Amino acid sequence: MRLPSLIALPLLLIATACSEPVRGGDWQLDGAASRLSFVSIKSGDIAEVHTFTRLSGSVSEGGAAELVIDLDSVETGIDIRNERMREHLFRTDQHPQARLLAQIDLFPLIGLAPGERVEQAIEGELSLNGVVLPIEADLVITDLNGREVLVQTRGPVLLHADDFRLTPGLETLRELAGLPSISPAVPVTASLVFVRNEAN
Repeated sequence: MRLPSLIALPLLLIATACSEPVRGGDWQLDGAASRLSFVSIKSGDIAEVHTFTRLSGSVSEGGAAELVIDLDSVETGIDIRNERMREHLFRTDQHPQARLLAQIDLFPLIGLAPGERVEQAIEGELSLNGVVLPIEADLVITDLNGREVLVQTRGPVLLHADDFRLTPGLETLRELAGLPSISPAVPVTASLVFVRNEAN
């Protein structure tokens, strides 16, 4: 299983919002309006939702898209758990960011009217914990008002700890919390808003 292109979602968003080719720097992720969440399942059946509070992204004139997740911004609702995830799971001292890169064909998404939506499959490359892997996800892209677009995962996408060499850190978290188990399969969802730069 591969980490969703949760992060890749925004890339498609951008093409959706206007009827002319996207120019470099024209579209930026609205981090305050966007949400990237993952669910941890511990002790067999206890599920908890966590988020990242700092996201950034853009799409270039040629369709080169990037989404960056600040892993230090992980928010679990418990300070000590945030610290443990940063130190032992994500190892943010060595790998402070996760980064998604993709080449997007913008033109098929051009021309949506406000309120219209399309479904798209996107492929990209995710860098996390020093590991780079291809990823893909099914997205729902909605034009909000001609200037903003919303990109959402069609359903949860599973990230597996083994794929990104996160299993040792997950085991450390389990031991520190005194838990019988933490699932290595993590559902991830995203709801991302991109905004067109009025200056262009």
